[in-house]
Amino acid sequence: MYAEERQSLILERARKEGRVDVAQLSADYGVTYETIRRDLTALERHAVLRRVHGGAIPVGRLAFEAPPGPRNEILAEEERIAKAALAELPENGAVLLGSGAVVAKLAEFFPNDRELTVVTNSTLAVLSLLPRENIDLMMLGGRLRARTRATVDVWALRALEETYVDVAFITADGVSAERGVTTADLADAQIKQAMIGSASRTVLLADHTKVGRDHFARVAGVEEIDRVITDSGLPFDLKEELTASGARVLTV
Repeated sequence: MYAEERQSLILERARKEGRVDVAQLSADYGVTYETIRRDLTALERHAVLRRVHGGAIPVGRLAFEAPPGPRNEILAEEERIAKAALAELPENGAVLLGSGAVVAKLAEFFPNDRELTVVTNSTLAVLSLLPRENIDLMMLGGRLRARTRATVDVWALRALEETYVDVAFITADGVSAERGVTTADLADAQIKQAMIGSASRTVLLADHTKVGRDHFARVAGVEEIDRVITDSGLPFDLKEELTASGARVLTV
């Protein structure tokens, strides 16, 4: 079968089923995973498919912010990621904490033996750090998003324009070699962009389910992130793609 014929069948299948899987396509068409990935890349260049974790979806089914659901299956991964992120903290100085459950978990694990200035838009992080006498805590103002319990919009953005920190810890709804770091909400993306601009280094905390996915609003290219910390559930090929794009990826 010629590549063009196979790609046409893949597109038809994606539109019918809503998603195609690399492993299943490889088995069905008797070709390697790499061949299928090249097919998906070619279809993505024609703007008819969008690559996602493990496969692709037809354009028009791009992921948007989903309602909250059970999270028990990723709590252990988030805890490992948060603990690994402690190694990125300076001995003293200033850090930025963005929104997201894994960053809130990181705040819970902050050490008591060093003086740090923490700037954050996350009310969850504030609640964890407020009792700490060794933390000089600064909360960004702005509109409070009920979904993330974090502030966004112009007041927070103005404060970040006058802020400089050693390291920023952010999360994302998706990260891929092709589209970079993305999130489902434009206001959230703007805050994350400003945090990256305010920091000497940026660390992205993302469990493996976020890798290979693309969402509505772009935050940054992978090469703009100094370290990506994820869990050991990340498939090897996706780690290789991120690394090839300039990311330093740590799996825990």
